[in-house]
Order: sequence, then C-alpha cells, then structure tokens
Amino acid sequence: MTQEKFSFRKRAGSFSFAFAGLAMFFKTQHNAIIHAVATLAVVALSVSLRLPPAKWLFIVIAIGLVWVAELFNTAIEKLCDMVCPEQDPQIKFIKDVSAAAVLVTAIIAMITGCIIFIPAML
Repeated sequence: MTQEKFSFRKRAGSFSFAFAGLAMFFKTQHNAIIHAVATLAVVALSVSLRLPPAKWLFIVIAIGLVWVAELFNTAIEKLCDMVCPEQDPQIKFIKDVSAAAVLVTAIIAMITGCIIFIPAML
C-alpha cells in the first residue's frame, strides 16, 4: 500500500462530499425540516432568555446529538434499502432500532431543554 502525499487541497475537496450529503439529506428527508424548525425555535428561545454560556453548551450538544442521530439513521435506512429492497424482518429490526436511537436522543434533548428552559422562564 502506497502512502499518498498529504494535500490541503484534497482534504478541503473532501468537504464537498459532506456538504453534498447535507444537501441531499435536506432535499429528501422530511424529518430534517422538523429538526431545523425545532433547532431554530430552541436557538431563538435561548437568545431571548439570554442563557449563559454554560447552558448554551448543553443546548448545542443536545441539538448536535439529535442531528447526528438523524443523519446516521438516514444513512442506515438507505443502506438497508440498497442491500435488501424487499421486506425482511432483520432489516426491519435494524431500521426500527436506528429510528429508536433518534427518538431516545430527541427525548434526552427535550429533557435537557426542560431542565434549562423551565427555570429560566419562571
């Protein structure tokens, strides 16, 4: 195996694949719109309540984890559909567990938001 010389230009070019993936995600996934609206609402509320940086940290982490979970879920579902286009109980299990990961992450984010926002609004 030969080692290719490091190139900033090639590394920067690899970001284009990631941005293309984000663009496809937003064009094809309805849940992306729901997450975007929720993200904007949480950010707007955080700004309006003038949350301190420590609380912003938890908000940003919670938002980021939900986005990452949704992106992985989408990738797993697409891969499953490609590998096995017909109905299969094992593929259903994989897709359901992947979706459950998003649900659990969203619930944790919601609990985090309640812990931060409820006292700030009282």
